[in-house]
Amino acid sequence: MKVVFWGVRGSLPTPLTPEQVRGKIAAVVQRIRPDDLQSQKSRELFLAGLPPYLFGTTGGNTTCLEVRTDDDRIIIIDGGTGLRDLGVSLLKKRDPGTDFPIFFTHFHWDHLQGIPFFGPAWIKGNRITFASPFPSIERTIRGQMKPPYFPVTMDAMQAEIRFAYLQGESVRVGSAEIRWKRMNHPGGSFAYKIMDGGKSVIFATDSEVTDREFQQREENRAFFESADVLILDSQYTLEESFTKFDFGHTAYTMAVNLAVEWKVKTLVLFHHEPQYDDRKLFGIARSAAWHKEQLGTSALDIRTAQEGLELTL
Repeated sequence: MKVVFWGVRGSLPTPLTPEQVRGKIAAVVQRIRPDDLQSQKSRELFLAGLPPYLFGTTGGNTTCLEVRTDDDRIIIIDGGTGLRDLGVSLLKKRDPGTDFPIFFTHFHWDHLQGIPFFGPAWIKGNRITFASPFPSIERTIRGQMKPPYFPVTMDAMQAEIRFAYLQGESVRVGSAEIRWKRMNHPGGSFAYKIMDGGKSVIFATDSEVTDREFQQREENRAFFESADVLILDSQYTLEESFTKFDFGHTAYTMAVNLAVEWKVKTLVLFHHEPQYDDRKLFGIARSAAWHKEQLGTSALDIRTAQEGLELTL
């Protein structure tokens, strides 16, 4: 499997401001020494040595994840603004795929905003399947794309549009099996577990993980334990989580606790707070690594979700 991140922000899109761009440029320029400019190799070494919050960005698009199965089928999770960029990439690469299943964790705005701008939905011969364990899926998806919210309805899309109400325990997409689990979030949200070729990826955004929710219960063990990759909501610092109880999001410390408890191999910090800039977010990643060490383990790999990040399992 391959996992590609197209949108990693929570709540609303957060593009870099002109002031932030100027600040990054100024900080980089201040670090340059004459020796760094002498050759192509010295310039490359200089850039490689920059901290990640300066050389790049986490990105400002809202939630969207692409998973490629071992038999090259595409699975999309959530339709935030990152869905538009995924569609642009698919069309630019002339991807041969024509079947695009989109699984929704829930229907808050930041998980729907990209639907009208998903290029493959406007091409005849393609098939778009919107899937969710919420029975209201068709009414909800159609309802957000009509006047006065949008100038045309989904009936204008040229692709074949289908809706799938997920029932039972799992479905299959190509070689992959997909399971889901309800999480703690206002109005409800579902985590998805994708298993393919003996590997597993869990996507659990918009989830408030607390000791109450994740004590050692068998259902949690069966779903989370030994996942190769856990992409988990980690929007808050520990201090913020105390004042935002029941907001439906998790402190990064609790995310690390859960990953360690269930022997997860890689934890990806996700659903970034829109008020946090890149420096803050990469600082949280360092703090999460420190917290992991205090728990007495070095086995867990911790990553920060960034637009364009690719993980191959």
